[in-house]
Amino acid sequence: MFARLKSKEYEAGKGDVNRERMRTLVDSGANPGLLYYIESRPVGWISLGPRNEFPRWANSKVLAPVDDKPVWVIVCQFIAKEYRRKGISVELLLAASDYARAHGATILEGYPTDSKGKKQPDPWVWTGLYQAYIRAGFVEVARRSATHPIMRLNMEAK
Repeated sequence: MFARLKSKEYEAGKGDVNRERMRTLVDSGANPGLLYYIESRPVGWISLGPRNEFPRWANSKVLAPVDDKPVWVIVCQFIAKEYRRKGISVELLLAASDYARAHGATILEGYPTDSKGKKQPDPWVWTGLYQAYIRAGFVEVARRSATHPIMRLNMEAK
């Protein structure tokens, strides 16, 4: 719920309240993201949707819109510890692009961590990894932070 709420609202609802908010969102029929399963076990998650569903990004200087084109955004990813470094992140990004395209998106944007080869603690890369985005066909379109480029996948051509 981090990106789906303004800062004060998120902080006030940390824990059970935000979990219930997510449950309510899912129960409403909205699809806040995709799950990746291995042998009926969910091991990966990617959250995405139209940018206007994520008010936290509205005031971000680093993640401010690049232009006025309508974009869908990827706001977070999670892969269970024992399944990391197996290419699941790239598969999630590809599935996200298929899902977004099927729902009318022409541009999918993400904000991965570019650690420039330095090992980062897993909790610090919740927005995904730069190299995974590159492998999934995204290109860097802006960089207002040394560690968080803005990456895009143009889906109009497919």
